[in-house]
Amino acid sequence: MSPPIIPTLLKSRGARAALRRAIPRGRARLVACRTGAQLERAVAGALADAVVVDGRLRGARETLTRCLTAYPGVPRFVYSTFRPEDAELIAVCVGDAGANAIVEGVEDAVVAELVVPRTASAVRLARLEGAPRILRLLEPLQERAWSEVMRRVGGPLRTTDIARALKVSREHLSRQFGAGGAPNLKRVIDLAKAITAADLLANPGYSVVGVARILGFASASHLSGAARRVAGVTARDLVDLGPRGVLAAFLRGRTRSRQ
Repeated sequence: MSPPIIPTLLKSRGARAALRRAIPRGRARLVACRTGAQLERAVAGALADAVVVDGRLRGARETLTRCLTAYPGVPRFVYSTFRPEDAELIAVCVGDAGANAIVEGVEDAVVAELVVPRTASAVRLARLEGAPRILRLLEPLQERAWSEVMRRVGGPLRTTDIARALKVSREHLSRQFGAGGAPNLKRVIDLAKAITAADLLANPGYSVVGVARILGFASASHLSGAARRVAGVTARDLVDLGPRGVLAAFLRGRTRSRQ
């Protein structure tokens, strides 16, 4: 159980410090990388919320372009001290690699506003707008638990972990979460993982085996088992449904499981 990571390739201590201050505690974990290859390995091996690089570093532009090709769903940011003669650099990073530009020394104070709403997890939640209401998760504890599940979906996740994060007992959480016709918590954890898997598998760089590992499943077959419980399809078919399609399939009679 862990928050998403944000791999970074930054030379400036000021940029690293500004980014560290910008990310709310527990929202994501910054991973400092020394090379583009190391950054790409980080994205491939964990639930990545974004990548942030200094476009002026050697190989940074190529790294951004490769990330766009393999992981288009992982937002890319170039955080640099741009100069007037850097038009070509900006064109490559922003135009060719689809990165969002952050001007070091000018926009440091608003890095949070520039990065956090554009992260992969934020985009994922935006696509699922209204899901708590549809799932009948209307009480404050239910809504908090839903947010916690979606935030901690990377790696193994148990009802006990969510209860501990919310500072309630497992029994109380399980009882209250499923009240009012809502799905039970175990099934919602499966739902969150299937939704995230559907999102990740839309990226060419992620395989079913890799996504299973990222989401804390022992094997690809275990991920497929969760996909069948939630949406009635194999893991490979999740990408065809997409996050909203997984939610729709879940609502068609797959909302309960044994506690």
